[in-house]
Amino acid sequence: MKKIVLAMFLIAAVACEQNKIGFVDNVKLMDGYQEKIDIEARYQVKAEALNKKRDSISQAFQLEAQAFQTKAQSMAQDKAQEEYGLLQQRGQFIGQQLQQEEQQMQSEGQTEMDSLISRVKKEISGYGKSNGYTYILSGGEGGSVLYGTDTKDLTQDILKILNDKYKK
Repeated sequence: MKKIVLAMFLIAAVACEQNKIGFVDNVKLMDGYQEKIDIEARYQVKAEALNKKRDSISQAFQLEAQAFQTKAQSMAQDKAQEEYGLLQQRGQFIGQQLQQEEQQMQSEGQTEMDSLISRVKKEISGYGKSNGYTYILSGGEGGSVLYGTDTKDLTQDILKILNDKYKK
């Protein structure tokens, strides 16, 4: 009988064990993370430079096309069509080059953001382990926390760690 009571006591003790649970608001975390802000700013500058380049090339190409139209009026029709075809090909080539540059820039940006997200997840995991958390849930848009008390919100703690490490 004593063994049964002891076994029940152990089962009850294990069942009553509290899990330490916290949550992180991913939106606030990422919006406040300086490295993410710097990455976005860097790619914004690159995007603006690419747009200026695109505008400049487009303007130059339009001037060339206008000059060709004037020139084509005094050319034989077959010669004008041949040169017009070459002009079209050149325009398509320029458009493809600009599109490739934009895709490469987007790909680089996505790779950098994926790496950043991986580091953030690793930091959250490390924080959870070192502070005795059983679970750290995801809050914010698309997160799984519909409500959490402010005392369980770890966002600012983790954001401070991330920004401090980034400053170094």
